[in-house]
Order: sequence, then C-alpha cells, then structure tokens
Amino acid sequence: MYNLLSGLSIIEVSSFVASPTAGLYCAQMGAEVIRVDQIGGGLDYDRYQLTEEGRSLSWENLNRAKKSVALDLRSAEGRELVADLARKTGQLITNVPEQSFLSHARLAEGRGDMITVRIMGWGDGRQAMDFTVNAASGYPLMNGPEDWDQDNAPPVNQVLPAWDFITGAYTAFALMAALRHRDQTGEGGEVRIPLGDVAIGTVANSGAMAEMLYRGGDRPRLGNAIWGAFGRDFRSRDGKRFMVAALTHKQWAGLIEAFGLAAEIAGIEARLGLSFAKSDHYRFTHRDELFALFQHVADKVDYPVLAERLAAAGATFERYRTMHEAANDPQLVGENPLFGPSPANPSGFEYPAAGSFANLPSHPRADPRPAPYLGEHSEEVLTTILGMGSGAFGKLIDAGIVATSDKV
Repeated sequence: MYNLLSGLSIIEVSSFVASPTAGLYCAQMGAEVIRVDQIGGGLDYDRYQLTEEGRSLSWENLNRAKKSVALDLRSAEGRELVADLARKTGQLITNVPEQSFLSHARLAEGRGDMITVRIMGWGDGRQAMDFTVNAASGYPLMNGPEDWDQDNAPPVNQVLPAWDFITGAYTAFALMAALRHRDQTGEGGEVRIPLGDVAIGTVANSGAMAEMLYRGGDRPRLGNAIWGAFGRDFRSRDGKRFMVAALTHKQWAGLIEAFGLAAEIAGIEARLGLSFAKSDHYRFTHRDELFALFQHVADKVDYPVLAERLAAAGATFERYRTMHEAANDPQLVGENPLFGPSPANPSGFEYPAAGSFANLPSHPRADPRPAPYLGEHSEEVLTTILGMGSGAFGKLIDAGIVATSDKV
C-alpha cells in the first residue's frame, strides 16, 4: 500500500474481474475507492471459490483496501444515491451498461466535469467476457502439442482470465489520464474501454496481427516452445520439469555453460555454417536438434544440480510448480515483501495478502488492508460524502434502501 493517490475518491460500481481490478489498483496506491453493491451482494459476491462460511475468496481479494456501500440498486432511491455519490466525488469506474441509471449523460447533468470510465464487452455494445473475446483473438488455436493436426485439433483455452486483468490495469491508467486532462482543462467526459478491443488491440500491439497478414496464414502449434526464440520445457533425471529461455546472447551462453554443451554446439554450427550466438532465428529454426541435445543432458542430471549450474551461469530458467506449491513457496510468497501479514479477512481465513505490485524504494510499504464487509462503510460514506444526517440515514435503513455490514 502506498499513498500516492491520497485525497482521490472513486466510486466503483462493478462486478466480476476487470472493473474490480481497476479499483483495486487505485486503492493500493492510496485512493479512497468506494465500491457500491446491491444489498445482499452483486453478481460476483458469491463467486467460486467459497469458504465453508460462504465467503468468496475471489471477491475478498479483488476488493482489498476498498470501502463498501450496500444499496438497493433496483429502487429509484438507491440508484439516485449512487448517482449522487458519483457526482460528488467526480469520478466513477463501472462495467454497468451505458444505457442505464449510470449513463454518463445522466451523471454529467449534475456535474459537467464528471469522469466516467466504463468497461464494456465489445465496442458496438455486444456482451462479452474474457473467455469469449479470447476465443475471437486466435490464441486458443495456437495452443497445444506440436504434433496435433493443425486443421482439426481443438482450441486450448488459457486458465488465467488475462484480458480481464489487462483491461483492469488499462482502465486504471485511463482514469489517471482522464484526471490529468481534467486538471489541465477542466473537462470531464466518458472513457469507454471495450474488453474485446483490449484483446484484439493487444494482438496488434504484439506484432502478431501484422505477422499473420504478412505470413498469409496462421502459426503452427509449438507446444511449450517459445515462438521465434530458443525456449522450452525440459525434464531432469529426477522427473522435475523446468522451463528455460534464451532471448539474448548472454542467456544463450549461460545455457551452454550450465549444460556443458560448448563443444557440441560448436560442432553443429560448423556443420551448418552459422552462429547460434548471433541469431534468435537460427536458434528457433534449428530448435528440434538443439532441444534434443539439451534434453539428452537433462536426462542424466538431477534438477538441484542443474538449477545450481543454471543459476551460477546466469541463465534464465524456472521449475514448474503447481499453484498450491507456488502458494507455499518461500521465495515466491513467504519471503517476498509484496505480501504482508494476513489482515482481518471477512472470510476469517488467514493467508498471505498481496499489496501493490509496484515497489517504491523511497516510500515505506504499508501492510495490505483487508476487503470490507458488504455495506461496512454505508453510514460513513453517505454521511461524510453526501452530508446525510443520522436521522435521514436511519429512514433509509428502515425503508430497505441502505444496508450496513453483513458481518455476523
């Protein structure tokens, strides 16, 4: 946690992954992020995995360091309250459709410099989610073993909803850009970020789109090999699988040293009349022969010995872990300053809590803050931001328009 955005209040009305991620990143940098949900929880409040007490671990982690307000968003009164909160703070993150009670035009009627950052499915208004835009991107049909039939093999989806997380990060960036523009010009406005555009735009930014058009066709499936460079998974004598990568001369030299293959590599170079040290292209196009050579060495050496050699040579490598192993790994988690002590999680389950991914050496890193209980800050927010008196707040409670903490 850092305080670079202290003094900035953001209303968030969202669900699932991309939109909550944007608010999370802002909160971890010190913004006051106020998430507003339907009383009883929104669409993602009970998203798997649930604890025995029924608390969503996904919701708990995507909403750390935020405040929570619970309103009856199906009622006119509840919708007007969230619109008032958005106007009062001046900035809103949401994935609620534009044609709704949170349309930018409606919000801007009460505040001309209102900034609304809206995550959408497709730019034309069609619905989408990570796994559907990923299907459209082409990546699932690049995944899979090299020996699969290129024309008839099934797609292989990625497990991580990467487009959601990339969209969340881009949304936080877009909000900061819009705030800077308002500071300079006094102008507000709506920023729309379609999930589908993030996906296909990333394909273009990576150069893959131009590549396909230049090739006039698709890449072949390569299994776990790295496209256009030297890298793949190998298996050591004791059955450990590990990944190596060599995109630079230094990384390539480190691999050769660690595997003790200088003479063999030189022999192949002499036979082919080329230099692997100077060319990603040659390391890639002759990968099958090189892979066999490296695997032949790995077959004879246990992983701890190989890892020691690879580290000493400055090579780039890592052992494959299950996610359960990763969660218990001292280097990745236990001794990593990214993680702080387990805060008072609503689930009651104690586990390492991640803070801001950014590390600011000149700023002390505060411990991660917990996610709120649903409605925990309803009274604080409505009375502080909207100036609502305790009597008026009590009437809203009695009418079922507002709810307070669901802590039991």
